Amino acid sequence: MPVLSLGGAAIGGLFEDVSDEQGVQTMHEAFNCGINYFDTSPYYGVTRSETVMGRAIRDLPRDKIIVATKVGRYDKAKFDFSAARVTASVHESLQRLQTSYIDLIQTHDIEFGDLDQVVSETLPALVKLKQEGFVKHIGITGLPLKIYPYVLDRVPPGTVDTVLSYCHYSLNDTSLAKLVPYFKEKGVGIINASCLSMGLLTRKGPHDWHPAPQNLKDACAKAAAYADSQGVDIARLALQEAAKNADLATQLVGMTAPEQVRENVQTVLEGLGLVPNPTAHKDAEVLQEVNKILSGTQGVTWPSGNPENN
Repeated sequence: MPVLSLGGAAIGGLFEDVSDEQGVQTMHEAFNCGINYFDTSPYYGVTRSETVMGRAIRDLPRDKIIVATKVGRYDKAKFDFSAARVTASVHESLQRLQTSYIDLIQTHDIEFGDLDQVVSETLPALVKLKQEGFVKHIGITGLPLKIYPYVLDRVPPGTVDTVLSYCHYSLNDTSLAKLVPYFKEKGVGIINASCLSMGLLTRKGPHDWHPAPQNLKDACAKAAAYADSQGVDIARLALQEAAKNADLATQLVGMTAPEQVRENVQTVLEGLGLVPNPTAHKDAEVLQEVNKILSGTQGVTWPSGNPENN
């Protein structure tokens, strides 16, 4: 996987309206810049993201890209992890994505379901689809970190290839790092999503619906404002720091415009020292102060899904 990959929620219009054509152009620019992992879900834009992605990958060399989508979540409050539904879902996604196989199929936000059903019914159904050649690899996703050991300790080795964790490896929360040795022992790859903490670590700040507690929102806003006062974008710092962790297979970032793709690629390359970074010294100084501001809320998170899964 590339260090930087493209998440499909944004091009599905989940956060703001993006034209289908712009979504296609964004994906094509991403591929041209070396990004070949594209991640989506039927939930994003209620199938719109998959449809746009299907249009985009139609024009890309299929053997040179990694296409990932999900099963189990279909709307804000619509979940179904039954074998019949996830099996149908995969076939529906294949049609929307205009492909004969999915490289990585993931169970979406499993904390909203019964984890025992995921273990005994959902994942076996996906294994069957894998045996039939419709999917190549299987993953699980969700916010609470405790869901991962619960599932991985109850399925046969090799059942799950990846975990997609979000908002747990960023400037304000590095708790995912504690599970890295466990995931390595299980032979599971780690996809890190939302290193900007769903907008907390941006100049603009998060949407009103962001579920973070107020003290965390305030700390992130203070950190972002400080960075901005020094002429530094906190999102740049957040992406660079996350990308430096070689234990994480990729940084999954939503992008909605070709210029945003180019900017993020440049940010990662500079952060990894692969191209000169003219502001490296300034970035390091600002990062040190940002970390101080965020230290009081480091690791603060919020509940997601069923209470027993948090």
